[in-house]
Amino acid sequence: MIISADHQTNPVYFTAEVREIERLAAALPEAPQLMEKAGFAAAEIARDKLLIHGRTKVLVLAGPGNNGGDAFVAARYLRLWQYEITLVFAGNRHALSNDAQRALDRWVASGGEVVDTIPSAEEWDTVIDGLFGIGLDQRAGRDLAEKYLALVNSVNAMKVPVLALDVPSGLGSDTGTVCGAAIRAMITVTFIALKPGLLTNKGPEHCGQIFVRSLGLDVVALKTPGSWAVDHAHVAKLLPAPRPADSHKGMFGSIGIIGGSTGMIGAALLAATAALKLGAGRVYIGLLASNTIVVDITQPELMLRPAHALFQTGHLNCIVIGPGLGSDPDARFWVICALKSTLPLVLDADALNLVAASPAMSSLLRNRSIPSILTPHPAEAARLLGVGTDAIQQDRMATAQALAQKFNCCVVLKGAGSICATPDGKRYINTSGNPGLSSAGTGDILAGMIGAMMAQSASQEDSMLLSVYLHGAAADALEKEHGGPVGMTASEIPDAARCLLNRWIYKA
Repeated sequence: MIISADHQTNPVYFTAEVREIERLAAALPEAPQLMEKAGFAAAEIARDKLLIHGRTKVLVLAGPGNNGGDAFVAARYLRLWQYEITLVFAGNRHALSNDAQRALDRWVASGGEVVDTIPSAEEWDTVIDGLFGIGLDQRAGRDLAEKYLALVNSVNAMKVPVLALDVPSGLGSDTGTVCGAAIRAMITVTFIALKPGLLTNKGPEHCGQIFVRSLGLDVVALKTPGSWAVDHAHVAKLLPAPRPADSHKGMFGSIGIIGGSTGMIGAALLAATAALKLGAGRVYIGLLASNTIVVDITQPELMLRPAHALFQTGHLNCIVIGPGLGSDPDARFWVICALKSTLPLVLDADALNLVAASPAMSSLLRNRSIPSILTPHPAEAARLLGVGTDAIQQDRMATAQALAQKFNCCVVLKGAGSICATPDGKRYINTSGNPGLSSAGTGDILAGMIGAMMAQSASQEDSMLLSVYLHGAAADALEKEHGGPVGMTASEIPDAARCLLNRWIYKA
């Protein structure tokens, strides 16, 4: 995902928070003309990014709210710059806000015309979507009304570049859910700040490239954010220091991986390999399989032993439990041992399912004073909260926060735009990654990466954020190398992640 912002940080705000910022801005001694600035910014991006190579014909869709007002302003500027504009107004003039009415009046006064349906016999080079933005009542649980659904479907069928204003119409700005249908934009210019729905769930496949325009506001000064987008600039501040010349393995921690029951040894090996290649000094694997292998010949540096012997290793700095763990009584026993230990934990896969099924284990996790990180996918998150998977996807931000608070630990809710949440209420949305990560074993790799960072003394929050972003960035590098995401395998990710991490630390 490519985000171009006009400020140094990437705060993320919910719709109610954006409305509050707008109210606060209106009360400033010199209140900015937000609609005029938004429309001008949109027109500039349309001109500079889409209306190139002789493209001149623009279809503008203006909706019933202030997003429609932004569209009127953008249309006016584009007409002033000699582009041919067709403006469809899908609202009631008398129901517009005062600002939007003024924007419509200025459009008409400039010589612009208004039609109420898309002309059937014309073609356009670019479409500007100003139907809803954040004005869509996504929490009402309803799909778009028929006339708006028809407009969205018509635009998507045109196969021309679309610029969405603020949020692609039909996409929930807080959740990234689709209300029946949503505009598929090549570019989204979002105003004031990023919104969660642009970055997670269905958002990434509908938004295209995202441009953030703060409209001249000092947004963070007006409203302290509780959520952020995680990008390279963010994680650059979390990187470990270059290693000293007199380094030795004891300086970089020891990690134990518990899992690998019969038939699932590969999951534990993947997690362990990721931990090794992300810099952990020693990596031990406690296998549950009855036919335990003695050595991994492809990665002989890994130290394999029965699970019970792992806890006899006195110098562990972190435990990752869950990859290939299974659900038999032995698995439950080792989860309880891990929860009772005084070591930082990463709980993944079957460990999460066992905790979800056991009030006693849930209580042990919740009452731990030692750092713990959970890495559920949506189905595991649903089990942990006792709800359906659909409910998880309907509001991923709320889900991640609910898990962090319920279990008093950091949480990574995996998926498109993975959500990282902390018990103190902070939320982060990851901006790296691609569909190549939807293959077996990639979650095991992430668990091992997080464990490696924790073993090397990074805080649980920093370990989580750096690993999640690096995991996705490695997949992005592989996608570029292979020409696409199809067939990407989990075992490729540790080498790509190691390469990126070294480049970032040593600025190679």
